[in-house]
Amino acid sequence: MKSLSYSAVFPIILSDDKSKILLHKRKNTGYCDGFWDTAASGHVDVGESAKSAAIRECAEEIAIEVTADDLEFVHMSHNTYEDDKSYYHIYFLVNEYQGKPTINEPKKAEELDWFDLDALPEMVPARKIAIEAWKDNISYIEIWN
Repeated sequence: MKSLSYSAVFPIILSDDKSKILLHKRKNTGYCDGFWDTAASGHVDVGESAKSAAIRECAEEIAIEVTADDLEFVHMSHNTYEDDKSYYHIYFLVNEYQGKPTINEPKKAEELDWFDLDALPEMVPARKIAIEAWKDNISYIEIWN
């Protein structure tokens, strides 16, 4: 049986005082619609680096400008699913950005809001597990779905 591997990036965008995280509510994606997710998350395209994907997703999804120097690797989770798909989720802390975060893809996200890091809403389960691990300074986890 052949397994398929994919990579995705998840920028962690914090408020100025580092107490809140920016999340968007998913819609029309076919995966965990109605759940909150890290804002500007997405797949790494073929031939693209993880940092380049994070920069692209930030611009495409929430209209902010980020540079490679603004990104700090903080966590990776290896997620394996029953359908033999394996995902490597790469989390970057966005230390600085230009612009005001806004929903730039209204067909995929219905809300964008700041949430207290100690009171996260109903999130995509794997993302919530990864955010909690990051908060506990755990840089790598494996999630078996």
